[in-house]
Amino acid sequence: MTSQDASVMLRPRAEALGARLPPLLVAAQHLAQSIELGEHGRRQSGQGEAFWQYRRAQPGDPAHRIDWRRSARSDSHYVQEKEWQAAHSVQIWIDPAPSLAFASDPDLPQKRDQARLIGLALASLLLRGGERVGLLGGAQPPGRGRLALSRMADHMLNAGDDAKLSHAAAVPHARQIVFSDFLGSLDETRDFVLAAQGRGQKGVLFQLLDPMEEAFPFQGRVLFQDVSGVLTHDTREAADLRNRYLDRLARRKAELSDLAKRAGWRFHTYHTHQPPSSALLWLWNAIGGPAR
Repeated sequence: MTSQDASVMLRPRAEALGARLPPLLVAAQHLAQSIELGEHGRRQSGQGEAFWQYRRAQPGDPAHRIDWRRSARSDSHYVQEKEWQAAHSVQIWIDPAPSLAFASDPDLPQKRDQARLIGLALASLLLRGGERVGLLGGAQPPGRGRLALSRMADHMLNAGDDAKLSHAAAVPHARQIVFSDFLGSLDETRDFVLAAQGRGQKGVLFQLLDPMEEAFPFQGRVLFQDVSGVLTHDTREAADLRNRYLDRLARRKAELSDLAKRAGWRFHTYHTHQPPSSALLWLWNAIGGPAR
């Protein structure tokens, strides 16, 4: 095959990707702009040059840190806190499992599409705050600016279905955001989180579920089929399965929550009929705050 033949074959794929990429970026940036970060955004106390706020002096504060001019206006001593200015790295991973290509209603987004939207919107917010962001296992390390965001979107839409959740691809000290429905085996997830814990890395397990997967509203005869069409289950009394299914789902959530808690991570379940802005705001606070 000549290079010209290869170019002709790749052109339709490139054009299709290009047609999808701008709407995804525009939607993600619009979602990011809908979040009001407040005056301080992700600021926190730490080593830096920029003034952040005054606080009352505490036992152990050295005398040279006291702001005597501010302290002279009250009966207490005050010190200046500086803003933490060191940029952090955040890596995002979106599960390529076929189960994420599911929506129970044409008016609902697929779980994977919603994960891409929320993930890119979070990246846009983090980049705006000066952080470095990238995809776990992506060709490029976490970066800054519009180019980093475009590369992430391109990789999201063009990645294969074999992207593994591997700690080997994790950048040291980077925070990890894992998007999945977590309905399959948890072995890979557990290994990844425990390996990250061993390196002192924090992160988030973000579960996306379709509302039908949460409610299990089936009755009578139902033929269940996975999205790949390989597995099927025919039952005459679907309602009899409801309690067992909901119990297993509750136990899976509890297992994920316990795994996250023990590792100092955060866990959250989001349903695709909910506004993506609520998920984005939760993630923003989870990345900026301590595990709880």
